Amino acid sequence: MGAMNKTVFVGVDVGASRTKVAVLDGEKNLLGFCVRKSGTDFQKTAEECLEESLKMAEASPESVGKCFSTGYGRKNVSFRDDTKTEIGCHARGAYHYFPIAITVIDIGGQDNKIIRLDDQGRRVNFKMNRKCAAGTGAFLEEMSMRLDIPLEEMDGLARTSEHMVELGSYCTVFSGTEVLEKIRQGEKVADIVKGLFYSVIKRVMEMDSLTDRIVMTGGVVEHNPYIVEMVREITGKDVLVPEHPQLTGAVGAALFAMEASLTE
Repeated sequence: MGAMNKTVFVGVDVGASRTKVAVLDGEKNLLGFCVRKSGTDFQKTAEECLEESLKMAEASPESVGKCFSTGYGRKNVSFRDDTKTEIGCHARGAYHYFPIAITVIDIGGQDNKIIRLDDQGRRVNFKMNRKCAAGTGAFLEEMSMRLDIPLEEMDGLARTSEHMVELGSYCTVFSGTEVLEKIRQGEKVADIVKGLFYSVIKRVMEMDSLTDRIVMTGGVVEHNPYIVEMVREITGKDVLVPEHPQLTGAVGAALFAMEASLTE
């Protein structure tokens, strides 16, 4: 049976790069979702994502109990009931999947976040990299263009690497020059891509020290699962990943929407 007459709760995460919508039922099950490029009209993209997510959930717009928005463009969502911070939503979403003391590493399109939570899901501290694209999805997108390979092929390529090419520079601009230089020197593309993944990880690890239990989220993690394996290898720590890592913030927003409607 669909959720047509069941109340659902919606979370909208409008990132600078991608917009994510998650639809949950009252039992916190994910019924529908959608991810699209945010583009230049955040409002329109959010509406389209909502429509697609509700269709997948077999729910009508009237069945939405509450909708919370988060992310870079959260104020652009006209159908929201309220907004929540990105840090709050990512923490809530990650703790929903792993209700233990964790360090959340979110690698997004335009920024990285590291959020430390205690075993009650309370935030101990957080760090955010907003100033520079290095170590984000935008960095990998730029490098895929420089290498002239589709972004979705980078993960498979990196896995075939037998000799990683380490890059000295973090800066996206300098890295681009360095990558071209490595190609000129005859380095294999797979080895360069693995080196790019490594520079993303190194960038994140320099932001904060990591605890024993790491949860990795975000679009970069969803589309490049090899990065998770590399983090496991480099840190020797347990790395957990939710089923849909890119939706973590949207799921967190939907959970906040559900809690708000229960307290009314």
